[in-house]
Amino acid sequence: MIKLLIVDDSALMRRQLSTMFSEEGDFEIRFARNGKEAVEENKFFAPDVVTLDINMPEMDGLTALSLIMAERSVPVIMVSSLTEKGALATFEALALGAVDYVAKPSGTISLTIDDIKKELVSKVREAAKSKIKTTRSVASTRPIFEKPKPERPSIIRRGGVASNGIVVIGVSTGGPRTLEDILPLFPADYPYPVLVAQHMPSSFTLPFANRMNDLCELTVVEAAKPTTIEAGFIYIGKGGADMTVAQRGGKPTIIPKPENKEFLWHPSVELLGRSVLENYEASKVIAVMLTGMGYDGSDAFAEIKKRGGKTIAESESSCVVFGMPAELIKKGGATVVLPSDRVTRQILAWS
Repeated sequence: MIKLLIVDDSALMRRQLSTMFSEEGDFEIRFARNGKEAVEENKFFAPDVVTLDINMPEMDGLTALSLIMAERSVPVIMVSSLTEKGALATFEALALGAVDYVAKPSGTISLTIDDIKKELVSKVREAAKSKIKTTRSVASTRPIFEKPKPERPSIIRRGGVASNGIVVIGVSTGGPRTLEDILPLFPADYPYPVLVAQHMPSSFTLPFANRMNDLCELTVVEAAKPTTIEAGFIYIGKGGADMTVAQRGGKPTIIPKPENKEFLWHPSVELLGRSVLENYEASKVIAVMLTGMGYDGSDAFAEIKKRGGKTIAESESSCVVFGMPAELIKKGGATVVLPSDRVTRQILAWS
């Protein structure tokens, strides 16, 4: 049995979630109506997973999360609104140690439950098996608009690699927190553009790109329209679409496309990897597979390695969920397997 603590100030939402998980048959469920009750239940009920609303009376979700992580760390899934404010709060929650989130779509409660049921149940099950990254206190969490000055590894660049290379990153569960640790380490003069396919709702990717832009020396943008690919930029694929690469006017260009229903996750890492192979020599591609459930991108990244490109799979030791990197490793597609804190150093060494 999975012990699940549901935290929400809405009695109707609590009933709906209770019905959802009770129907699964393998959940022991308790409830909390606000953050204060959640902190107490976390100590005495000792849940395996917590679903946590953000906006609640007495104590909000972010404050509760910081106390939960300080007193008894447990996998937490945030349940947040599909708004810019909800997205920003969610990123703060992920920085504090939450492992994942589910975005509430707009509409009635019944429609909300129908829309998120499959996703939430799946994520709760994965969270029960996930690892919790070392948490940051509220005081140490980076403010949204503060430019940090990260210590970058000293790298001696190896010759022979063309300057018109490209870095492609695929990531899902646990990604925003992991990307915050990796992307700010790129120096302002890094010679390759960086394309990131992070599974994320459409309303979250712009706030996430803006947040990362304030943390990075490279310019970070959401790739929401056809965009010429240039060095000095990190491109975040727009949620609710797929990011692909094509030639426009003789230049490699990001072309966002509607979600391809043949693929389960979006923005699709697999489609991005395939399109990069069609427009770049594989020897000039560095592909990085980070934490996430499922297998998105493993075939394309394995093909990149097969054709002479370089690939990194995040090691199980640092992954929140080892699914995507594990699939790449299983297919023989990883040039190296590294923990997240060594990923940027390796990319720089290859560039």
